[in-house]
Amino acid sequence: MPDSIKQVALRTIELEAKSITGLTAFIDDDFEKAVNVIAGSKGRLVVSGIGKSAVIAQKIVATLNSTGTPSIFMHAADAIHGDLGMILKDDIVLIISKSGESPEIKALVPLIKNFGNIIIAMVGNLQSFLTKNAKIIINTTVEKEACPNNLAPTTSTTAQLVMGDALAVCLMELKGFHSDDFAKFHPGGLLGKKLYLKVADLISGNEKPKVETTQSLKEVIVEMTQKRLGITAVVNKDNGLLGIITDGDLRRMLEKNTAIDSIKAGDIMTSNPITIELDKLAVDALNMLRKNEITQLAVISNGNYEGILHLHDLIREGLI
Repeated sequence: MPDSIKQVALRTIELEAKSITGLTAFIDDDFEKAVNVIAGSKGRLVVSGIGKSAVIAQKIVATLNSTGTPSIFMHAADAIHGDLGMILKDDIVLIISKSGESPEIKALVPLIKNFGNIIIAMVGNLQSFLTKNAKIIINTTVEKEACPNNLAPTTSTTAQLVMGDALAVCLMELKGFHSDDFAKFHPGGLLGKKLYLKVADLISGNEKPKVETTQSLKEVIVEMTQKRLGITAVVNKDNGLLGIITDGDLRRMLEKNTAIDSIKAGDIMTSNPITIELDKLAVDALNMLRKNEITQLAVISNGNYEGILHLHDLIREGLI
């Protein structure tokens, strides 16, 4: 009787996990040499493969490009029919193959060697044609495929993918590639906004309600009503932030005090409010709002009042 679906799935995961763990034995001098050669290259990294390895090659290229290592994908079959022209003099070529014996690989390798480019092999057969003709070897040998017939590339492609990630992360570390650099290559979508969108960008079109400490309660209410943010800053004559007044402050004051004619802004403001600097990331503002369970932040720059950031500003940009 066939194994249950759960058993088959668990066995597949266990085999693939074992293949990944086994890669630790292959982080050797050649792996380190590959990282240094790629990092020191004046050209790009051309990544090639055939079949499922070609799919993995495309993912590795995408990861490398987004993390600061210029790379291009070249399909091994297309390469021997004209795409070899994309390889430039200073490029490094990484060829990915489980067997290292595919006909296309055997045709491709001598051509690249004739160009004089360095070949790095990510290969699962250390006795293969590709291994013997590459300058640097990254070993991705696996004990067996997760496929019950030990044929369909499964654990082998997982090993290639993980080794490609290891290359990319090592190159990031070596090049000092940081979040600011990452943001340059990911300007779109939520990820990009988290990395580059700043508080200044969010409040640039907002009203800037403000009153001085000596202004009357009526003037405070008028300012808050006109600016429609449910809040106003209280500033000194030099625009320095002294405090804030919110709708809630007004309600609490009215509940406690019937003699409202003499009340001034300074009497009901919240001193030393929670603030955020103008040049901080929008995601930092989001974290502050969540941490303090509030919906608005006073924005300052060198102590001077710059405006109000509202939770709705973050919602509008899709950060929530």
